[in-house]
Parts: sequence; C-alpha cells; structure tokens
Amino acid sequence: MIITLDTASGVPIYVQLRNQIVLGIGQGKLEVGESLPTVRQMAQDVGVNAMTVNKAYAILKAEGFIEIDRRHGATVCLRKMGEQELKKKCARELELLVAEMSLKGMKRESFLELCRELFDRQQARTAQE
Repeated sequence: MIITLDTASGVPIYVQLRNQIVLGIGQGKLEVGESLPTVRQMAQDVGVNAMTVNKAYAILKAEGFIEIDRRHGATVCLRKMGEQELKKKCARELELLVAEMSLKGMKRESFLELCRELFDRQQARTAQE
C-alpha cells in the first residue's frame, strides 16, 4: 500500500497517516493479520518523524484497527464496536462534515446520495472478502 501525505494540508500528518491506513483496510489494500512496517521503517518510507508515526499507530490501536506486539510489531485487526458506540462516533464525525458541506453549498439530496454511493461501495467490497 502506498501512503501519500500532503504536507501543505491543514490536516496533521499523523491524522493523514491514520486515515490512509484506515482507508487501506476498508478498501482491502491491507488485510486483517497483515503486518505494518515498524514505526522507524514507516517514518523513513513516508519521510516523517518516528514520533508522528508512533502517534498515528497509537490512535489506530486505541480505535481497534491494529494490534501492537513488541515481538511482531503492528498488525491489522478489526475490533468490533457496539451499535451505540458506533452511532456516537458516526454522529460526531458526520456533524462536522455536514456543517462543512452545508456551508459550502452542497444540497441535502446530493450529500445523502453521495453517502449512499460510498456506503454501498464499501459494503460491496466487504461482501467480496
């Protein structure tokens, strides 16, 4: 999987790295049980400080996307969340996205249609696995 980071973006590098890994898992580019590069190797590969990668890995671990073992390093896993926990997380993240899109002029139906398309695409990927 190729990680691309935008140093000119207002989004912190560790967040971009976290997001790229989550997308990689969701798109099937990273599989459950697959090892990620060590913190040092990832930092070298993407050209960032090791502490930046360490922070991204810590967040991914806390969110249940990876496991970290001293002997085996970081490995992709998927810890399931309860329905209520998922709804709360989704609502927090969608609230900001809805506000941004509304302020930029996106219409409700366009937003909902885009959500449907993206959700259906992800569901199709998951069903293929």
